[in-house]
Amino acid sequence: MKEEHKHEHKAKKYGMVIDLDQCTGCGACMVACMAENNVPFRKDETDKFLSITWMRVYQLTNGKSFPNTEICYLPRPCMHCEGEHGHSPCVSVCPATATDYSHETGIVSQIYTRCFGCRYCMAACPYHARYFNWWDPVWPEGMEAYLSPNVSPRMRGVVEKCSFCFHRYQIAMEKAHYEERHELKEDEYQTACTQACPAGAITFGDLNNPDHAVCQMKKSKTAFRLLERLGTHPKVYYLSSREWVRRAGDNYLRDEDGKVMDKRKLRN
Repeated sequence: MKEEHKHEHKAKKYGMVIDLDQCTGCGACMVACMAENNVPFRKDETDKFLSITWMRVYQLTNGKSFPNTEICYLPRPCMHCEGEHGHSPCVSVCPATATDYSHETGIVSQIYTRCFGCRYCMAACPYHARYFNWWDPVWPEGMEAYLSPNVSPRMRGVVEKCSFCFHRYQIAMEKAHYEERHELKEDEYQTACTQACPAGAITFGDLNNPDHAVCQMKKSKTAFRLLERLGTHPKVYYLSSREWVRRAGDNYLRDEDGKVMDKRKLRN
């Protein structure tokens, strides 16, 4: 009972651990994210500066020529940063309080009806995880039936991003309250990308809960986070046994004497 009471009052901190050694770059997470969250698309998606992709898969290479070439695929959702003082970079600059950090869940929210499109948050985000709606979404005839009723479609002129499928958390909590429970089981709240990944490369859960897999996985010796030197404290961890992949997660390296090395030395 004491252990349950301890977990009940400890703040949640939802996050992901993505195993890059398992990711095949298939893009199933991207498709699942778009379908689950009513992410708009255009008839012509060739201009990627206007595209909206909450979950984006990047291709990394070690920069070596064949036959020593190695490829790694890196899925990048919103990092849901905590920041040095409990606020993510985007939350700190938003003049409309359209984005907020939840100390209850650790999730950075986006309130579309408050956003007036100044895009300060996009400039502040070091991960390019926020997108501006340059057009009102136009759904082809019949596609209205495809839209999820749990997520509001966004209008032109607002910024949007990954929410860790927060609507699923709300649905799970409503069910828990109905059953007179205060805590969720690990499998009760999972993101769409986590469930869709055919390789099982994405694990989602409460980083503060020792009973959740992510809490143990983040402690791995092969775990790293993107741009950790910025002090954003992202809640998305990556795993890779390849050293060059872990080094690519930051903007600089240090040699044995502690001096900053040229990024190009990654290729050597």
